[in-house]
Amino acid sequence: MNLAYKNMMGQTFTRLRVEYRVANKGERIRWHCVCDCGAVLDVDGASLRRGQESCGCLARERAAESMRKTMTKHGHTRSARGDADSPTYQTWNAMRNRCYNSKWHAFKDYGGRGIAICDRWRGEHGFENFLADMGERPQGKTLDRKDVNGNYEKDNCKWSTAIEQRNNRRDSHV
Repeated sequence: MNLAYKNMMGQTFTRLRVEYRVANKGERIRWHCVCDCGAVLDVDGASLRRGQESCGCLARERAAESMRKTMTKHGHTRSARGDADSPTYQTWNAMRNRCYNSKWHAFKDYGGRGIAICDRWRGEHGFENFLADMGERPQGKTLDRKDVNGNYEKDNCKWSTAIEQRNNRRDSHV
């Protein structure tokens, strides 16, 4: 049986470059392709014409990108690859634990004493608002409350060095 076919040799379909025709699989014409990522595969011509774009790497990249966008709104939280949270996000999260997680080791000194976080820094956009108000955590500094008995809010917080933090403890205010 002599099948007429469209010669695809040398054509590129998104990431797949057609190198040469390979043996037919039944009545389908198959083409040896090289993907931009380096993978080599044989693809039937109908699949190429219908829109096969890569060896599968493009779909995986798109899925990972979609996951990354879903998991992070601001680029500071753990990504789909498992990177660590940013120092600023870690600080914000620790602040929340100190105030609202009764199992947190320092809860008694914060939430247990009635220290709270302003509404702006809580809820769905809490971190984004915290970041807008405080900026990125500078290297070598941590979040400090100016009034050690006051709440976590923009006017009562600043980034401080360890020495500034030590000098601003409850036991140093007589």
